[in-house]
Amino acid sequence: MMPAMKRFLSLLALLLLVCVTSPVYAQSILRDAESEALLADMSRDLIKAANLQPNNVRIILINDQSINAFVAGGQAVYIHSGLIDAASSANEVQGVIAHELGHVTGGHVPLGDRMAKGATGITILSLLLGAAAMAAGSADAGMGLMQMGQRAALGNFLAFSRAQEATTDAAGVRYLSGAGVSGRGMLDFFKKLQQQEYRWGLKRGGEQSYVMSHPMSGDRIATLTADLQADPAWGKSNDPALEERFRRMQAKLRGYVSEPKDTLRRYPETDTTVPARYARAYAYHKSGYPEQAAAEAAALVKAEPHNPYFLELEGQILLESGKPKEAIPPLREATEKTNYQPLIATTFGHALLAVGRLSTAGPGPGCYQ
Repeated sequence: MMPAMKRFLSLLALLLLVCVTSPVYAQSILRDAESEALLADMSRDLIKAANLQPNNVRIILINDQSINAFVAGGQAVYIHSGLIDAASSANEVQGVIAHELGHVTGGHVPLGDRMAKGATGITILSLLLGAAAMAAGSADAGMGLMQMGQRAALGNFLAFSRAQEATTDAAGVRYLSGAGVSGRGMLDFFKKLQQQEYRWGLKRGGEQSYVMSHPMSGDRIATLTADLQADPAWGKSNDPALEERFRRMQAKLRGYVSEPKDTLRRYPETDTTVPARYARAYAYHKSGYPEQAAAEAAALVKAEPHNPYFLELEGQILLESGKPKEAIPPLREATEKTNYQPLIATTFGHALLAVGRLSTAGPGPGCYQ
């Protein structure tokens, strides 16, 4: 096969992959009762401010260490675990959620769909013309036509995407204001992204800035600062209870997705705070040290004896360490205190099955004994 034809086929395969693949398909969803409850509480007022129904909008956590969030059609916002790890506060994550809700209300489709419906028309034409030229024996001319079409398509798409992102930023500002949530977190998070751009060597007016799907973070900060600072909620303090819950969720997530050695380095045993114990419990459990994991979970339960998520963790560690009978009491209480939250109730059910104590009654609160 001619080298030019090989390049043509590779280009065509890449185009088809970009156009039909949704980003969520390649990533795994993380399910955790505590995290989902927190994200729901953090976003509820923002969702209402966007004139959406909280029960219809889902905030979904994705296991991906990159700092990102996206929508994929419908009323769902996907947040990467890497974004939670990088955030300094719940308020920063609220700024991200407000922005993503702008995509939801704007009816914005996933990146791949946008390319398929917009710029791809130019690309397909260039592919057809290029293939015709190659078939006529002019391989270089054919490849040139295809590459020109690719550049034109990409340029059109990126310009459209940057304009769309700017509009969505403005919507996010309105939703923060409507919810009475300070916009300081939104600006702080954009500053984090700006630091990343500096590390990557990106700068305003540079060649790279024209091949970005989002506006430069510095431009976004300059555009949004005045409106955010003028809002009555700008000086409002972050909710201490919400921030404490976020620190716990963040530590828990780090313990679950990070390498145990990294977690233990970040949260040494000298740190006896609740978030640190949470992270270490998951790190020890993940790396096969059940006694250490159980000790951290026991310390959490001792600090807050009726915290359903601490009880859930204690029961899960006992169950997965081969002690299902001992796991039943904490899992029972966790299930009851969360009104039979499905994820926790399922773990409780596994413990009951393991010791042969699952009732034969029908579904619902009465099915557990």
